[in-house]
Amino acid sequence: MVKVGIIGYGYWGPNLVRNFSAVNDCTVAAVSDFRKERLALVSKAYPSVKTTSDPDEILLSKDVDAVVIATPVFAHFPLAKKALENGKHVLLEKPMTSTVKEAEELMGIAKQKGLLIMVDHTFLYTGAVRKIKTLVDDGTIGEMQYFDSSRINLGLFQPDVNVLWDLAPHDISILLYLISKKPTSVNATGVSHTKNGIENVAYLTVNFKEDLIAHFSCSWTSPVKLRTLLIGGDKKMLMFNDLEPTEKIKIYDTGYNHKTDEEKQRVLVDYRTGDIFIPKVEMKEALYAMADDFVSCIINKKEPVSNATIGLEVIKILEASQHSIKNNGKEVVL
Repeated sequence: MVKVGIIGYGYWGPNLVRNFSAVNDCTVAAVSDFRKERLALVSKAYPSVKTTSDPDEILLSKDVDAVVIATPVFAHFPLAKKALENGKHVLLEKPMTSTVKEAEELMGIAKQKGLLIMVDHTFLYTGAVRKIKTLVDDGTIGEMQYFDSSRINLGLFQPDVNVLWDLAPHDISILLYLISKKPTSVNATGVSHTKNGIENVAYLTVNFKEDLIAHFSCSWTSPVKLRTLLIGGDKKMLMFNDLEPTEKIKIYDTGYNHKTDEEKQRVLVDYRTGDIFIPKVEMKEALYAMADDFVSCIINKKEPVSNATIGLEVIKILEASQHSIKNNGKEVVL
């Protein structure tokens, strides 16, 4: 039985407690939050779970095997480091840390002590993303040529991180999960309409050595909410709309062929428009699957789907994007 302690009972904390409570071979031993009113909610819903305002009571406890950290990102590193140093497995909410250096240090401690460190990129456990992974791996869409993400809404301005750090980790993690190719550089631009240096609208381009490009559009100031991915392959194309209740993925038998007319020195393009296929997508709760993967990998000493390597690569891209934004979109080599 893996005994889990959860630090942070804000927006995401209740979902974590509910799902870890439902996972086999797992029990939620304690929850920590500095707000007494939040801890009162835990006690009301889960009377057997210990509550505390001091995270050290979880980090140092001999009755806790694993720590789930659901705090603002600036607190991730010190909490995770102390947990690992005290022999606890660690699950971090996204993004993993504030810097690449912090992420690498945590991974080094975990490796040295034989502990699991994992990042909660929940989308990797959704039926839709798993289906897309199958379609990419089995060659249905062919060689991926572009990955275009829109994650925008009239949403919560964060006080400590910009909109890319807040929203882009979801789709960056999906990209890294789907492909084995390594990005080479990034360009990013953004603007802070609140004049506090924290960009509320931003655009990120991730470049690859191969003929693949990825683009991420993020905004807290959109009149509509969009959660869409467009993926183009040289055989077929697909759209993932996370806001669709049932028809989340559409596969388009659409594409083009081209040849060069050397005599006229131009490219000739023939377009193909075919059927649209809507595959069935598993609708199980992704957060439960993530929690189950964390516990199972602790018990069986396996590598989780949302592993620390993906978490680190996400931070590398985000950190480079920050340098690019502050230098007017300059290309930053990864």
